[in-house]
Amino acid sequence: MSSIHAIRTLISASLAALAMLPAVGFSQELPAPMPVTGTLDYRMNERVIQVPAGPDDVLLETTVFQPDGAGPFPLLVINHGKDPGRPSLQSRDRFYHMASVFVKRGYAVMVPMRQGFSKSGGRYRDRGCDMTANGYTQAEDIRATLAYARQQPWIDGGRMIVAGQSYGGLAAIALGTEALPGVRGLINFAGGLRDDSNRCAWRSQLVAAFADYGAKAKVPSLWMYGQNDSLFGPELASRMHAAYAAAGGRGRLVEFPAFKRDAHGMLASRDGEKVWLQDTEQFLREIGMPTAIVVDVPAPPTPARTDYAQVDDIAAVPFLSENGRRAYRDYLTKMTPRAFAVSASGGWTWAEEGEDPDGRALATCSAKSKEPCRLYSVDDYVVWHDERIDRTEKAAATAALMPAPNPMADSDPTTSVGSTTAR
Repeated sequence: MSSIHAIRTLISASLAALAMLPAVGFSQELPAPMPVTGTLDYRMNERVIQVPAGPDDVLLETTVFQPDGAGPFPLLVINHGKDPGRPSLQSRDRFYHMASVFVKRGYAVMVPMRQGFSKSGGRYRDRGCDMTANGYTQAEDIRATLAYARQQPWIDGGRMIVAGQSYGGLAAIALGTEALPGVRGLINFAGGLRDDSNRCAWRSQLVAAFADYGAKAKVPSLWMYGQNDSLFGPELASRMHAAYAAAGGRGRLVEFPAFKRDAHGMLASRDGEKVWLQDTEQFLREIGMPTAIVVDVPAPPTPARTDYAQVDDIAAVPFLSENGRRAYRDYLTKMTPRAFAVSASGGWTWAEEGEDPDGRALATCSAKSKEPCRLYSVDDYVVWHDERIDRTEKAAATAALMPAPNPMADSDPTTSVGSTTAR
């Protein structure tokens, strides 16, 4: 394969991975935003701690959620995937929606960023196309997180489970080849790692990796893969699970129907709970872990609906140029949860899916706009609360504030970035 063809293949794979991520669209007049990290959630006692790992005690940036009280609480450890690009630029993963389900059931939740990811120390350790070695390498940081957790008085070291999404799922199943005191089960959400570099037969490498893990497996597992997973589709998921089970691994495979645009991002969606909760609760009961709701976690506050305009009244959105109006029209086709923010200087941003689209839209817009940004609409309703701006006045303000749109840019008025679980 020529070097040019290899580069095109890698670029195509990266674009395909980005297409499924929680998205942010922004004005062409504004430069691309940096990933946005959500604020800490007091309702679940969210905090960020440093967990030592490895022989040099590298510190892992680790998000913790827990109920009120001293505990000890049963523990869920959730492990992240890998975005395209440099791991150090990846945002802190929270798995907020899954964490809230478990906190309601009395669990503490820990989400460690492995070495080289986000603000964790160390460097990302890549074993290339050797998927077996990749899984074992990433499992080392999960093991260190569990060892730290067992030393904490607020953790019940005899009742722990480990989950992972994408690359984190591969690592979780690799971890299960060891004797793990207190770990009763593993949950693999779309586990695997894709490598489209030249001459990497990553699919067969993944099958071989899971066969290796199955031959040494010591912990029962639950596997969940969706029919429209863009990375690990039904045929590959079945091959990986069959290899694991044939080698002796104990794991039940759940193949769920198509989920939105791409099942690979199901765990990051607020609607994913409808897919994974029932089978997860069944698995928890089988391994003697609690499932009853014992803690009241209030729903996050949402912006109030206003009667400023109908959500699909594009002309009512203030401060937008023609380019921005096209972007808002495109925004109306996006999945919920979603949010659209605008500024008086004509900047605009939309965000869809994932965690906190309201906050992501506002933060991205405000960071790049000359004027403060405010939310205009959320999901399927308008939250803008100013009095309606006269259309002539609005047109004059827009014309004064915004440069003439670039004709070449008009064909592509939005772009997207994302965080978490790409591979």
